[in-house]
Amino acid sequence: MTADPAAELHTIIDLIRYGGSRFNEAGLTFGHSYDNAMDEATQLVLHALHLPHDLSPVYGQSRLTTREKHRILALFQRRIDERVPAAYLTGEAWFAGLSFKSDARALVPRSPIAELIESGFEPWLGGREVRHALDLCTGSGCIAIAMGHHNPDWQVDGVDISDDALALAAENKARLHADNVTLLKSDLFAGLTGRHYELIVTNPPYVTDDETDALPREYSYEPELGLRAGPDGLDLVLKILRDAPLHLSQDGLLICEVGESERHLVRLLPELDLAWIEFKVGQMGIFAVECRELIAHNARIAELAAARG
Repeated sequence: MTADPAAELHTIIDLIRYGGSRFNEAGLTFGHSYDNAMDEATQLVLHALHLPHDLSPVYGQSRLTTREKHRILALFQRRIDERVPAAYLTGEAWFAGLSFKSDARALVPRSPIAELIESGFEPWLGGREVRHALDLCTGSGCIAIAMGHHNPDWQVDGVDISDDALALAAENKARLHADNVTLLKSDLFAGLTGRHYELIVTNPPYVTDDETDALPREYSYEPELGLRAGPDGLDLVLKILRDAPLHLSQDGLLICEVGESERHLVRLLPELDLAWIEFKVGQMGIFAVECRELIAHNARIAELAAARG
């Protein structure tokens, strides 16, 4: 390899291929919007060149200036040396077809719930009317704002306990002109007295303590508040399941992401009828449950939640 790779790399495709190779060689971890080295290298290259993320492949053979190449290579080097998630380097993450500002105030948007938003939450809603929806633990605001964008007739509340996350969500609300989204500070449902919804969507912290401690360096840049959730990852999920019926309409629906903690939840509450949602890439630890089902098993759920303190 020459002292200056820019001397041998000429086109957009050259830089993307080189970045992918370097990222794999360095053993980087991918899981923040992109799941492989080539996709991440592509987005870093396009960002550095001020080009759209969905640029047509026809431009792949475009030649770059020496200055452009050095700017891209410097970005690659930061990704390798610092292990910063690519979205934090670019300041942008795409979710449900929308561009969100992304920084260390909240987790990088990446939930499979984006697929549900784009499909109108069908067939899970079954055609029922939604007027008010809630995104609990909204973080960057991506789920609430995407719901509001794709359903302009809905009134959507986005709730979080973190002032930093809510500040970022407010910037994203303004960025995407989400006038039908209201951002509220609340510890789960504690500050939502009197508010009711036909649909509650939540992507709460659900990573176990052991898994949080063992996460690759990339995740250390994200707020731990958005990840850590006790020995089995269910400390917040159980409270959500307990209290959701107080804020759901009679025929309301709760959609909740629990990731790898799915197995712990099924073991704790085998009697609870949870519909595990199948995505294009398979099951992703996200379930839908009817309000009436949560009410029927509320005593057991409350008992388990109370044990968490």
